[in-house]
Amino acid sequence: MAVALHTNAGFVSASPVDDPAASRSGTVYSCDNRAVVVRDTAPVGATTITELGWWCDTASEAANFELGLYDSDGAVAPGEAGTLLYKSEATAKGTAAGWKKITGLNISITAEHVYWLALQLDNTATTTMIDGESSGGSGVDANTSATTTLLDPFGGGAISDTDGMYCVYAVWASGAQTYLASGAVNESGVASRLLALNRSESGAF
Repeated sequence: MAVALHTNAGFVSASPVDDPAASRSGTVYSCDNRAVVVRDTAPVGATTITELGWWCDTASEAANFELGLYDSDGAVAPGEAGTLLYKSEATAKGTAAGWKKITGLNISITAEHVYWLALQLDNTATTTMIDGESSGGSGVDANTSATTTLLDPFGGGAISDTDGMYCVYAVWASGAQTYLASGAVNESGVASRLLALNRSESGAF
């Protein structure tokens, strides 16, 4: 399976299960000791994110990761990742390659709004790679100084590739919005938290 927006990167309707580039036709990028983000637009009708995940392409040493959501309101480049809307607790990735995910989320989003999905991974002695592509996506960025947590604001300073993509995904759902990600649990059983209240459909807090 190839790396494809809305299949195994960006907003998706179902959790991906296959290696996104099993034939190794795709590109791999370093993702440890830094934070990376992928840009995408929330689909029509989307109101919540129920799951966040990423593809770990490398069997590497144990380390913690965070997954998060940024608004597209950065102060340097128009449309870049800016305000941190949500981040998970630090979660153990294990040592095997494969999909890493946090489930049971209930993060309010606005349909047709541009967001950045984020991954931060602590340093590993063996460089940990993530699948991606340099074209066919909606944009990627990286912050190599954010080594232990997702920063607020993101602080990338530019959009490193305006049509690239990484295999970081968000499963979306439609329905009534809620405003706190209460009770969200990741794979290691740690509760996740929402850093800020999202706007209601009317735009009021």
